[in-house]
Amino acid sequence: MEICNIKRDPVSQFRTPAGIESIHQICDRVYPDQPNPLTVTAVVKYWLGGPDPLDYVSMFENPGCPELGVPPHWHYVSLGLTDLHGDNRVHKRSNPPRASGFGFELTFRLLREPGQHTPPPWPAQMMQELSKYIFSSGNILYPGDHVAQHSPLDSTAGIHAGPGKINEILVAEDPQLRTFNSPHGTVSFLQIVGITAQELQAAQHWNGLGVLELLKSSQICGPWLITNPRRVKSIMEEDSTVAEKIRMGIEREGSDLCAVTAKCWWERMHKDVDKEKYRDTLKQDSDDEDESNLRSVSQMSAEDPELQSESENVPIVKLDGVHLTFNREAGSILPLAIKGRIMHGRHFTFKSFITNAAITFVASTVSGAIATTENPYVFQSPWLQILLSDELAETMAQELQILDGSQQVIN
Repeated sequence: MEICNIKRDPVSQFRTPAGIESIHQICDRVYPDQPNPLTVTAVVKYWLGGPDPLDYVSMFENPGCPELGVPPHWHYVSLGLTDLHGDNRVHKRSNPPRASGFGFELTFRLLREPGQHTPPPWPAQMMQELSKYIFSSGNILYPGDHVAQHSPLDSTAGIHAGPGKINEILVAEDPQLRTFNSPHGTVSFLQIVGITAQELQAAQHWNGLGVLELLKSSQICGPWLITNPRRVKSIMEEDSTVAEKIRMGIEREGSDLCAVTAKCWWERMHKDVDKEKYRDTLKQDSDDEDESNLRSVSQMSAEDPELQSESENVPIVKLDGVHLTFNREAGSILPLAIKGRIMHGRHFTFKSFITNAAITFVASTVSGAIATTENPYVFQSPWLQILLSDELAETMAQELQILDGSQQVIN
């Protein structure tokens, strides 16, 4: 990647691809005095075989808003997740009201340090890495979603040396850049917000939008959700009343997290199988598995997703039993799935990033499920559905209590 000024000549603006120019015009409304911001550009564009999906990341100097308690900061805006060219070179051509490309661009607001005159380029690399995940997985982000990164945000550029604990990501609406219609479809702006591991757990066990509201009302991030990578305290540690608000939210509402991408798989079992012997054999095979492969993205918009296969022609297979295998981190989400979802009459899905398979737990009250009380283990490729009765869910919640991280959130 290279850093440069993208010069815009009003006389020759018609030469600029319409998708790019439309985003520039939206940014001009917020930054009329910065028509040519410093920009990180991919040396070899993605559509020419380069590794970076984003063509550009523009970096603006934002003075903040003293009246709202918003400090000066750097504002980063991506160009590349939406259709910039309208000729199918990256994204399928579209028009409003359909989404342009993935339907959103990423933004990021980094606290400006005293005496800092140029924006650090590392957020652009972080945005490229997240964009690679979006392109490879096809996952669409929504406000309130989270991405479990498990490493300092600036480590993507190999420069992390500070004491901060900002290792995870929440997704919010950008407070200044609004959704608009480009010539190639609708475009929204989703802001990356750096958070601590404890705040991520709160988002998982409760909901991301609730945690974002708490961050907005705190001095830690403020109403525009500025990220300070040197931050060492969570909102729970900064304000003792926050933990109680989160605890009450978890108890009252359960979790809005309904799916994670994880390292998991399952095998069919038959009635005549020695379960203990089978379990011991699998344990020997899985003891050395890598434990750091959970990549979780909550799907806030998928509260009532299609639980059945897209094809009515895919056969339904009824199973006698199944053996599920999760790596340690994915397993740590199981108590959340049971207590925060199933016991609230909802569903939860573990989507394997090893294959296209998915394991969905459903409560008996979930509509559209193919698993039933009579046939609780059902497979319809690529989905395995497991219906958990109230009694089984209660038993699993007790047995999995050792993995429950919710107490770390509220203590």
